[in-house]
Amino acid sequence: MAGSRKSALGRGFEDLFSNTEIVEKEVNIKPEHEGSGKDIVYIDINEIKPNRTQPRKFFDAEKIKELAESIKKYGVIQPIMLRPEALGYEIVAGERRWRAAREAGLKVVPALVRDLDEEQNMFIALIENIQREDLNPIEEARAYDEMSQKYRMTQEEISNSMGKSRPYIANMLRLLKLSEKVQDLVLQGMISQGHGKILAGIQNKDKQLKLANETVSKNLTVRQLEKLAAGKEKLCSEKNRSAKKSREILNVEEELKTLLGTKVEIKSDGKKGTIEIEFYSREELERLYEIMKEAADV
Repeated sequence: MAGSRKSALGRGFEDLFSNTEIVEKEVNIKPEHEGSGKDIVYIDINEIKPNRTQPRKFFDAEKIKELAESIKKYGVIQPIMLRPEALGYEIVAGERRWRAAREAGLKVVPALVRDLDEEQNMFIALIENIQREDLNPIEEARAYDEMSQKYRMTQEEISNSMGKSRPYIANMLRLLKLSEKVQDLVLQGMISQGHGKILAGIQNKDKQLKLANETVSKNLTVRQLEKLAAGKEKLCSEKNRSAKKSREILNVEEELKTLLGTKVEIKSDGKKGTIEIEFYSREELERLYEIMKEAADV
């Protein structure tokens, strides 16, 4: 197992995608046929099926639709990776592009066909999905868990393979301590990774779910949930909290919300305070960073 894992890791995406040439023709290649090396070929979309070990379980229908519209205009820019089977091909990486291409009405899609064994197929599918910016935290945690269970990788090995810190891997895996119902809320984007991290520290599953539902119904921030979970203070209504703020502070909050396009809360005792800016993904954090960076350069 260890030897196979090193082989799969050693190939990497750079080797698998390097030195490719586009061959603009429809083909139905088999492993032994010419063209199954590093050429990009066009495969009948109906001969392709999803990966059985696909770590991504939830595909946002709206985002698939948006990608389909882009594909209608510009085509599939990046080829999907397939491996041949007795009947057709199985997706190794690129299921989202394949789904969008089907919705766009494409008959064929550009692809790289590789002869991969089961372990390589599973590992590359995991890596490809983990590297996507929009991968849901639960899906990412499950992918790390699969690397641990199926490949017998330690957290340190996963950390080195993914370019993430070991504490980051450990914190992601903690999300799997959530009950299935709470995990579903994270998958659906109803509660954030930050909320999930707080809830994962609660062993009682009923209390976990109760606080998760309360987070959704009251739109609680991570800080509010943390205090509620610790039982340190009772939550005030949004109306009461707003009433304690000056009109000036409320106006600044609204201006920042408009500027940043996300929820902003200012807490002040009249002399000093804090500004809380919420984000829901790494991609959104980068967007906020760029906005603030541009403002600082003005």
